[in-house]
Amino acid sequence: MADGVLPMLTQLRRNGAHLGLFLLGAWAWASGLLPGLLDKWDDIAFLGWQHVTLVAISGGAAIALGVPLGILLTRPRFRPIGDAALQVLNVGATIPTLAVLALSMSLLGIGDSSAIFALFVASLLPIVSNTMAGLRAVPPHLLEAARGMGLSPRHMLLQVELPNALFVIYTGIRTALAINVGTVPLAFLIGGGGLGELIFTGIALNEFGTMLAGAIPTALLAVLIDFIMAQLQFWTIPRGVNPLR
Repeated sequence: MADGVLPMLTQLRRNGAHLGLFLLGAWAWASGLLPGLLDKWDDIAFLGWQHVTLVAISGGAAIALGVPLGILLTRPRFRPIGDAALQVLNVGATIPTLAVLALSMSLLGIGDSSAIFALFVASLLPIVSNTMAGLRAVPPHLLEAARGMGLSPRHMLLQVELPNALFVIYTGIRTALAINVGTVPLAFLIGGGGLGELIFTGIALNEFGTMLAGAIPTALLAVLIDFIMAQLQFWTIPRGVNPLR
């Protein structure tokens, strides 16, 4: 009996999701929202590519620096200053995003470079803090067993610590990229481009359709990036330490 109920419930959920998507699409078409978005498709595609580029460069730089920095601050030589360094990053994270954008603009001028720097700063803290938290949470008995097997510190890091910390590290990266995607629209204010141009233009001209032409693709992009990272998290973490498998 139970074996037949579960597939039926799964099918009902799928049918409900399909019906919801159909009704949402019908409403968007009837209200004129979907045709309006299609009319602005060239602008959405051009500015959307700028948006993705800003996320890729700033987020990639934050990952490239944040993960090694988090690893470094958990090594025995630097462990005493790990919490102090994290507090410095916390202070930077408390500064409002608009203030960071203004400061970066005053240092680097108007354009992409100042926007990328500000987005990099906004994305760095979750990656560093989660990397440190994941490595610190590795069970001590695993480290003791690795030492007993004669593994060097480098091999312990690569074969024991990182595989067990990957889930937490990925969580930090997903959080950072979500913050990044949601912050990029503000880059328009300092000449950074992106979908924020449509959002702020729609607000300034009181054009609801133009505003949604920027807001909806931004939301969809955030969902897409998080889905991609979730799949990477699922498939790249070893089965024995992956709570999702």
